[in-house]
Amino acid sequence: MGVGIWGLGSYVPENRVTNDDLAERMDTSDEWIKSRTGIEARHLAEDTQNTSDLAYEAAKRALKAANINAEDIDLILVATVTPDQPFPTVSNALQYRLGATKAASMDVAAACSGFMYAMITGSQFIQTNAYKHVLIVGVEKLSKIIDWEERSTAVLFGDGAGAVVLGPVSEGKGILSFELGSDGSGGKHLSQQGPYIQMNGREVFKFAVRQMGESAVNVLEQAGLTKEDVDFLIPHQANIRIMEAARERLQLPEEKMSKTIHLYGNTSAASIPLSLDYELKQGKIKDGDVIVLVGFGGGLTWGAIALRWGI
Repeated sequence: MGVGIWGLGSYVPENRVTNDDLAERMDTSDEWIKSRTGIEARHLAEDTQNTSDLAYEAAKRALKAANINAEDIDLILVATVTPDQPFPTVSNALQYRLGATKAASMDVAAACSGFMYAMITGSQFIQTNAYKHVLIVGVEKLSKIIDWEERSTAVLFGDGAGAVVLGPVSEGKGILSFELGSDGSGGKHLSQQGPYIQMNGREVFKFAVRQMGESAVNVLEQAGLTKEDVDFLIPHQANIRIMEAARERLQLPEEKMSKTIHLYGNTSAASIPLSLDYELKQGKIKDGDVIVLVGFGGGLTWGAIALRWGI
């Protein structure tokens, strides 16, 4: 059975913070941030907004786009490393708030790779006929674990949520292949130590440039596809130079890669679904297109999916 995306939704907080805004509170500049990362602005949640609030807004929109009711959802998986609290989970709160009375719920923690892990986990339940409809949400409120006195990390991250409804699709559509990976030896390079994110930028950059390209090629090979078959690449929006390296590995023209990092910054688990929803609304994704999703994150972890768009 094919498993694909029935509907998408996304949400970012209203509070948009530009590079110039950050320059007023720390030693940085718009030129410095843009030239190194590609980021121009990010959206930050209010203190009164929880991670589950962001997830709820994106989930509502995904259900509407999929044209199904919350009562039709069998399972909710929320990818996040910034939950409201250790428990109950964000997915548990979301299940109640949506009125998804039939749904089981679980959070998935794989940092920026979390959405990929949740997508593949959810798809297995559908492929085995255990469930029919699975709601996947990637959501982060990273602003609450950022040290705003540490320039090297404070300029990178934003808050937001993206959601998809997975369901059975016709033969040849949906998820064609995937790769998930983990290397705990690199966990020290990107982690949360105490209250804040800690990152060894040089080591993360080297890992990401290598792994994003390798994983993208691997899922194409698994699906029996070539680089020429790719219609669109949606990489994790972490750093424009890392993203460009993945695009060059697939030998794609610039217009075939999603770039939303200038709008949202690095939103971790929300990054790929935010970009997917954005590009769909821009008319960049069409029925039958072959799309490669690829991401990496703390852990170190990574994941990639090749899918053919449509139901």
